[in-house]
Amino acid sequence: MIRIDLSRCTGCRRCETACAFARTGRINRHQARVKVVNIYETGIDGPVVCLQCRERYCLGCPDNAITVGPLGQIIVSATACVLCGGCETRCPIGAIEIHRNIAYVCDLCGGRPACLEACTEGALVFEPERTGDISLESHNNEARGLNPGLKRHRFIEREGGRLRKEWEKGRA
Repeated sequence: MIRIDLSRCTGCRRCETACAFARTGRINRHQARVKVVNIYETGIDGPVVCLQCRERYCLGCPDNAITVGPLGQIIVSATACVLCGGCETRCPIGAIEIHRNIAYVCDLCGGRPACLEACTEGALVFEPERTGDISLESHNNEARGLNPGLKRHRFIEREGGRLRKEWEKGRA
């Protein structure tokens, strides 16, 4: 799993660029499997990437196009996927998104995530032993009906709000 440390993210988007280039040979944020959300009002920036959650909402694929790999990563079969959008709808944090007839989700780059090498701030940490220990149940209800971009924004806003409170508490 890739752990996110919002307190270290500067919003530079190097992780997005490295991800898209490593997976597609192109620099295109829509093709990145990690997406950075900038919330300017609160000064919180943060990457959203598949957290390999305990619930595994995306595995409800009616065509069995999604499986779990040896590192706990989500793998989408391009040949079995019919682009129904069920996985995109079910992911409560917007970590899986369909763009130009491809379902994009982090597959950990085979165990050597390109986003980690690009992140010079330490906002992304690879912890393969932590697969499935994070629950996204608390995000699930409020994410219903939102598109992936809004789900990501809401996730970072909520997680960033907790961080902001910690910072303010430390200043008091």
